[in-house]
Amino acid sequence: YAIRTAVAQCGKSRNFSRKSSLTRETIIRLLVGAEGGSLDKILHTAGIKVTASAVSQRRAQINPAVFRAAFTSFNSDCTDNASFHGYRVLSVDGTTVNLPRNPASPSFVCNDGIPKGVNQLHATPLYDILSRTFTDIVIQPESKKNEIGALITMLQRNAFDRKTLIVADRGFESYNLTAHLLEKPNTDFLIRVKQSHSAMREVAKLPMLELDCDILFSICTTQKKTDKENQNYVFLQVPKKSKPGSTTRRGRWDFGNYYPMRFRICRFQIDSGEFETVATSLPRSFSLEDIKTLYHLRWGIETSFRDLKYTLGLVNLHGKSDSFAEQEIYSSLTAFNFASRVCREVVVRQPTEGIYAYKVNFKMAVALCKEYIRTPKADSDKLMENIARYTVPIRPGRQDQRDLRVKGFPGFVYRVAA
Repeated sequence: YAIRTAVAQCGKSRNFSRKSSLTRETIIRLLVGAEGGSLDKILHTAGIKVTASAVSQRRAQINPAVFRAAFTSFNSDCTDNASFHGYRVLSVDGTTVNLPRNPASPSFVCNDGIPKGVNQLHATPLYDILSRTFTDIVIQPESKKNEIGALITMLQRNAFDRKTLIVADRGFESYNLTAHLLEKPNTDFLIRVKQSHSAMREVAKLPMLELDCDILFSICTTQKKTDKENQNYVFLQVPKKSKPGSTTRRGRWDFGNYYPMRFRICRFQIDSGEFETVATSLPRSFSLEDIKTLYHLRWGIETSFRDLKYTLGLVNLHGKSDSFAEQEIYSSLTAFNFASRVCREVVVRQPTEGIYAYKVNFKMAVALCKEYIRTPKADSDKLMENIARYTVPIRPGRQDQRDLRVKGFPGFVYRVAA
């Protein structure tokens, strides 16, 4: 239904005027239900008797905005009510999607670290941690990524009708972003900030111990004598517009001079003995332990990226262009949200004996949901029954060291059969 609504909203296309089995709805449904194998295999599994070349030609006639509309329409038809002390908790972070090498593409990145260059798109999504669904996303070429700007864009185009908490990691500490969050109705924030010599001046003054205090200062964009007499201010240099072709990175400040800034600084000790510092606008009803718990929940967006790339198969794209990659990003987000919402409705029978509780095996659930999407007139009750058969034990407290390795684009020729 969401796919049909998105196609209807985008109107008729002259490119799709002639009769063909590859309608826009068919293409979107095909990509939402696609797995990581070759396009020929996906077409055979879906029972669509056309060539991979025909699919590529049809895809080129569909704007990625249609896929985004399907993603948005599906989200608007669903309700996610999970909350933490009355707040909907949204996390934001960025991740890259690797594409086939193409120096002529806007996504091409070449610098001293990667002299041969690679093609990458940078995705910055908003992720509902408690409901385990993606709510919005901004996609940019890696060479022009701006995560703070992406979050500001998502804040401006979303009207939060209930209390919402934005949780972010280091890299999002910005006076401009903080002001936008303070001005946004029904919105609070919790952002991990630096605590070394490069931290905000007001944070660097604080002692290195557990604390919970308010800081208050003004943002000034001028340095007049009257400004310097006021010690409780931060001068924010906002340079004039750069000349065309300049590579200078310009600061951004969307508010006026003498802007009052006030928020909480919470510092707590983690299991390793080190301290972490977060800035938040949450009220005092949230204790330091609540703040620590909320920041710990942020890790959910990291595991969602793993599922998005490897469980949903986003590392195995089925096209070479940037627009094809955007289509598949929106398709994977839609499939992820569909599988996640279905999993919440599945009843898992818990064993009468044993030390572990059990939950749905999300990897198998995604495979079954994609099969359901590809299959016309599939049985939804049968889908729920099949998902309930595949479970995994819940092992709380498990930890593993992060293995950060550079991963390239898997070539079309050398993919596994799955």
